[in-house]
Amino acid sequence: MAMTNILILGAGSAIARATAQRYAAQGARLFLVARDPQRLDTIAADLRVRGATQVDVLAADLTEHERHPAIVAAADDAMNGIDTVLIAHGVLPDQEACEADARAALAAIDINFVSVVSLCTELANLMAERQAGTIAVISSVAGDRGRQSNYIYGAAKGGLNTFLQGLRNRLQHAGVHVLTIKPGFVATPMTEHLPDRSGSLWAQPDDIAEGIVRAIEKGRDEVYLPWFWAVILMIIKLLPEALFKRLKL
Repeated sequence: MAMTNILILGAGSAIARATAQRYAAQGARLFLVARDPQRLDTIAADLRVRGATQVDVLAADLTEHERHPAIVAAADDAMNGIDTVLIAHGVLPDQEACEADARAALAAIDINFVSVVSLCTELANLMAERQAGTIAVISSVAGDRGRQSNYIYGAAKGGLNTFLQGLRNRLQHAGVHVLTIKPGFVATPMTEHLPDRSGSLWAQPDDIAEGIVRAIEKGRDEVYLPWFWAVILMIIKLLPEALFKRLKL
């Protein structure tokens, strides 16, 4: 396999780390961005041992939109070009807190949607100019239909899904691949507060990472991970609104 230059934004997340490990084993060059510099250094050391040809790190808060052009430029310079980017940062907000305070709702939408739009725009322009590249973004099945239990998070991911559809349509003509990744329940630190994570609907980060790498290699437009969420969401989306709004979901 040819050496690949991969930028991972939100590299501290469990799914991002598991994906980076798979690429490291293939000898890829990696540029990692996350908030915690110590965690970044630990992850980078692990990836070098696993076979990564080059690993560079940059500590940054991705909600600081004004830093995005410099972050993309730094990754591009360090690897002499970006082949693939995985955008994996985000938070699962407290729905009740968001309902009680609009500031909490807006902060959740900013990190899960607005910051991703900003990054994708920078990356899209760079890759469109070069007529090559892949932008893979972790969204969520929560964006397919608004539910009372997490509609702020779902709204951010729903907006992101629509944005990525349009971006994919635009960049198709420039030879750039855009992948929307829709995981279901994943046992990560972000979901550790949720009850009973051992059920059959729950997946592990490495399972999701395997699906991400495969979807990128196959040039998929959208992927549900694990696959059975495509069936579950198809059913949920078909429910009439008059019935759906009565459900406690």
